[in-house]
Amino acid sequence: MRFTRAGALIGAVLLATSLGLSACGTDDGADADIVTTNGGEPQNPLVPGNTNENMGGRVVDRLFAGLKYYDADGQPHNEMAEKIETTDRKNYKITIKPDWKFTDGTVVKAKNFVDAWNYTALGTNAQLQSYVFTPILGFDEVSADPPKAQTMAGLKVVDDRTFTVELQFPSIDFEIGLGYSPFYPLPDAAFKDMKAFGEAPIGNGPYKFKTWEHNVKIDLEPNPDYPGGRPAKNKGLRFVHYQTFETAYADLQAGNLDTLDTVPNSALATYKSDLGDRAITKPTAQNQHIGVQSNVAHFSGEEGVLRRKALSMAINREQICDKIFHGSRIPAKDFTASTLPGFNGNLPGSEVLKYNPEEAKKLWAQAEAIAPWSGSYEIAYNSDGGHQEWIEAVANSIKNTLGIEAVGVPYPTFKDIRGLITGRTIGKAFRYGWQGDYPTMMQFLSANYYSYSGTNNVDYKNPELDKLFDAALAAATLEESYKIIAQAQTLMLRDMVDIPILDYVANAGRSDKVKKAELAWNGLFDFENIEK
Repeated sequence: MRFTRAGALIGAVLLATSLGLSACGTDDGADADIVTTNGGEPQNPLVPGNTNENMGGRVVDRLFAGLKYYDADGQPHNEMAEKIETTDRKNYKITIKPDWKFTDGTVVKAKNFVDAWNYTALGTNAQLQSYVFTPILGFDEVSADPPKAQTMAGLKVVDDRTFTVELQFPSIDFEIGLGYSPFYPLPDAAFKDMKAFGEAPIGNGPYKFKTWEHNVKIDLEPNPDYPGGRPAKNKGLRFVHYQTFETAYADLQAGNLDTLDTVPNSALATYKSDLGDRAITKPTAQNQHIGVQSNVAHFSGEEGVLRRKALSMAINREQICDKIFHGSRIPAKDFTASTLPGFNGNLPGSEVLKYNPEEAKKLWAQAEAIAPWSGSYEIAYNSDGGHQEWIEAVANSIKNTLGIEAVGVPYPTFKDIRGLITGRTIGKAFRYGWQGDYPTMMQFLSANYYSYSGTNNVDYKNPELDKLFDAALAAATLEESYKIIAQAQTLMLRDMVDIPILDYVANAGRSDKVKKAELAWNGLFDFENIEK
């Protein structure tokens, strides 16, 4: 779902102050009843259409209800949708349930969906998630610079509970994706001042916004008027912003933190014995890649392709997964995640994802013939996300294989590095990851590699790949779609669009104050169902 979010993979961010931690650890008053969990400072205000990273996303998804929601196994269920009707997967009639309210007391109407979608799609609003509306008729005009229209022609409000959607082409993913955050409705109040709204959002989901103490914590409380299928089974959530996972893990062991979705590397060998039946392990739809933008010297054109392939084959993924992660990560075999339906671990060209020092040196030499290498290969990472050890291992593997200087470059917070990446000023390679928002391979691929996606971090733009993605979405059956996705990923391996490193087997834990806490399919906790 987002850069880890995506995203960009899970960074528990920023600082945990003594104020925040003492509040979490107290056993008296209302704080003792709420669930404390690791979180981080969101990159942007909490507006669904502009939230494409993990720390903001985990909060937004609690505050809002969409047409659908996904259970812990990734299965979609109708939430606000009463009916979603289509005969051709191109034209949809959507009827929402009656009397559903935002937390300001206003009724959620069909126009709240249509207005929110049009706002996110409009190019002048520069929303990071605008790309998800690409299939809708009229998106091209609305997203143009400058826009040629203010609203998408494919969206029509029929009445307070009904609206229609016309796509430019049939989409096998459109309906399942309607639980993704950019498709959430927004109340009328949001459009008066969207930035201010994002600081104190008014939602319609299982929780209500309570407070946001920047760089410290975000508090949510149950929404007593929520009528949907995922009501809160706890007294509230507190997302505590930690500087390191080690600190968070110590708090988990001490009972000052109720749930932690990422055990630090330093505890992977012992956390099962430390926590006993409170230790949680689950394969999840999350990945880690190393990307580089085309404005970095030596990484454009044919030279860039050769260097990325050489770097990929210089990385000993199996050793990193074994020695650093104790088997809790597995080497990447494609650009998605191995737990997703249709995953193919034997794609043509995937040998570039295997450690092969001799071939790596040959490819590097071919790149040298185009332009001599100078300087060092730098890999940026956020130091608050537990990434230092594996990034340094990647750098050492590259250094030992290719004989070049390679180093990890830490940035203090996840927010810091995301701002540089989205601003195209990072100036070096960087680690990023994706955490599924809904369980399809195209969700990973379209978000990260469509030419016009606002979350295309590596600036790879290829009309041939766009057409394959379009065809995969327009396929008549899932099996046909999977075949086209394999063709698309084969092309991506040919051009080595970035460097997939590993997929996740999540390691998490709960405190002895928690009776029930399960990880969902994407590596986040099933927050609504955590019970103390």
